[in-house]
Amino acid sequence: MDEATLEVRAVVITGSGMGDAPMLPSLLSQIPADEPIASVTADGAYDSRAGRDAVASRGADAISPPRRNAEPRKKDSPGAAGRNEALRAIRRVGRTIWRKWSRYHRRSRAETIHLGTMHRLTLPVSG
Repeated sequence: MDEATLEVRAVVITGSGMGDAPMLPSLLSQIPADEPIASVTADGAYDSRAGRDAVASRGADAISPPRRNAEPRKKDSPGAAGRNEALRAIRRVGRTIWRKWSRYHRRSRAETIHLGTMHRLTLPVSG
């Protein structure tokens, strides 16, 4: 979803047995390669090597908290540096301050606005 316009840019529908992280590269591939992406903000469920590499390959910043038990990764993949930087910051200042500093809170604000709009649009109309 584009935070500024609230336009849904990519969609994947999966069954309950599919995790979030494996879907991120597929979602990003739905956005034309010539359209710049400044950042991708997602919850910790998207903290995967493939997901962060997909974001980095688009030249975007991944704003996603590493999992609580996360360890630094070797810098052998495009997304490792950004993840390691977030992990260092969280260890130094804590998750709450990192969320404010990274502007991670924008994710929930955009989702709340968008989901509220979608809810209003999809309610059945009684006549």
